[in-house]
Amino acid sequence: MTLAAFAFYIFASVVAVSGLLVVLARNPVHSVLWLILAFFSAAGLMVLLGAEFVAMLLVIVYVGAVAVLFLFVVMMLDVDFAELKRGLAEYLPVGAVIGLVLIIELGLVTGHWVFADAAPAMRAAEAPPPDAVHNTRALGQIIYDDYILLFQTAGMILLVAMVGAIVLTLRHRPNVKRQNVLAQMYRDPKTAVELKDVKPGQGV
Repeated sequence: MTLAAFAFYIFASVVAVSGLLVVLARNPVHSVLWLILAFFSAAGLMVLLGAEFVAMLLVIVYVGAVAVLFLFVVMMLDVDFAELKRGLAEYLPVGAVIGLVLIIELGLVTGHWVFADAAPAMRAAEAPPPDAVHNTRALGQIIYDDYILLFQTAGMILLVAMVGAIVLTLRHRPNVKRQNVLAQMYRDPKTAVELKDVKPGQGV
């Protein structure tokens, strides 16, 4: 067994075990830490494939931003997960049935999966030969040149989903002081400050 194959099996095993522990860990902080380990291992797999740029994106974007954000949110909000899990027994049969159906569908797809004879040539035609163009340049050419419309459409879908999540979770609670930007912009400087003439020995 070569060193590259040994490293592949190590990284792949760590990704699989970490992904499983993300779901099974009782402590949400531990789940986020296992998720970070899975991201690092996936970055190692990308390095083995020769996609150093994608590996750096995994480390910088997902580990450095997304996973750390998850960690801070979980630690700072102090969510009562015991309260959230009270309805688990009620919806467990429905979830088990849906999971069983998905497993059966995946088994049927995997069992009847057939590779077309022209599939390797079609996959190789998507990107230029590695000897001709660096993988980062080839990735940029595919995303921003060949499939720019699909890439921008995916970005717009994510933007709409983000705005929708903000709108659905926005709650205006009473008796909470909020910043009124328009009131600050259109205020009159003459009435913004009130002068008080305080006499000596007299309180405000």
